[in-house]
Order: sequence, then C-alpha cells, then structure tokens
Amino acid sequence: MDKVLAGKRVAILVAHEYEDIELLYSVLELSEAGAKVTVATLPLNAKGHFHTRPSFPEKPVTGRFGHPVPMVVLAEGVRYQTASIYDLHVNDFDGLVIPGGYSPDFLRTDRRTLSFIAEMYRQGKVVAAICHGPIVLISVDRVMGTDIVRGRKVAAVDACADDLSNAGGLWEDVPCFRVDNVVTGRIPDDLPPFIREVTNALVEMEEKVPA
Repeated sequence: MDKVLAGKRVAILVAHEYEDIELLYSVLELSEAGAKVTVATLPLNAKGHFHTRPSFPEKPVTGRFGHPVPMVVLAEGVRYQTASIYDLHVNDFDGLVIPGGYSPDFLRTDRRTLSFIAEMYRQGKVVAAICHGPIVLISVDRVMGTDIVRGRKVAAVDACADDLSNAGGLWEDVPCFRVDNVVTGRIPDDLPPFIREVTNALVEMEEKVPA
C-alpha cells in the first residue's frame, strides 16, 4: 500500500468492551498507509469505567473478545503507541476514530473525551466513528454544542437509529457516509470502505490547507 498517510497522526479512542476487530483493523490499515497511530484509552480510574468479565480495578482496557490494550497480537511501538485520552492534545493529531462495541457508552459520559472530540471537529480535523461509535457524537453535540450529528446524514448500526434520529441526525443504512470532515460507518463488515473514506478525508484535509 502506498504511504498516502505519511506524516498523519490519528488517535483511536477506546474504553472497556470495545469492538476488537474495529480497533485492530483500523490500526493495521491506517499504519500500513503511513499514519502514526495512537490507541488512546480512558484511565482505569475514570468515573464509571469498569469491565464486566471479570471486573477488577487494575484490569487493562479490554475488548469484547478479549484483546487488551496494549494488544498482545500487535507489538506496541511498531504500528501504534498507547496513551491516555486525558493526555491527548488536539494540535498533535489530524484525525480520530471511535470504534463501537460497548466502549462508546463509557466514552460518551466522559467530559474530557467529549471536549477533545469537539475541538478536533471545530478545527476541521477528521472525526470518524463506526457501529455504535456515532452515539458518542450525539453526546458531543449535546454537551459541547456542536453539530456533528444534528441535521446531518450518519451511518451506524441499526441499533443506534432511534438515538441518532432523536438527536436530529439522519440515519443511513449504508456501509459508510461522509459529511465534510465527519466519517461514519455501519458495522464491522463495512470496515474496508469506512477506513478508505477516513483515509480519503485525511488526504483531502491536507490538500485544503493553504500553501
């Protein structure tokens, strides 16, 4: 694959019970395209952040199917690095991705996470979410006064259709959808077109920057 994202920096935001394949696929594809990927997690002591199978305070952030962060199957420092969401700075990134699973329920209640996403959006950086991930964008709109979802077409798993409609979004049962700097996707089977659209958005963002 051409390194079309060389020099780009992307944060992938996850909490306990994220959808494993949506994180793993995003890391592999974005890093292979040349992006510097940071897998950013909620601190383990964040309010209300827990794991159900089993739950103990020091358990690393873990996906629905058992992949922890850092990921055993992918060596940290090769295709990705890890960080706390609380240590992220908007100026250090060109885009972000929010995988689905149950992780979005934790992310959407964390004000510092919502603030980071809102500022990325306001600066015209790429904001992407797939499956249940778009529900986080609903909370960003409500708490931070943005219009990421409101009045816009959004792709997501059908379980989120009512939530998105109630938030003023226009749910689309399609693999992925892009409106300006926002990219949304439906389900894991739609990861290939979703990540292609994220890649296109990151490339086009650079082309729009004045010389």
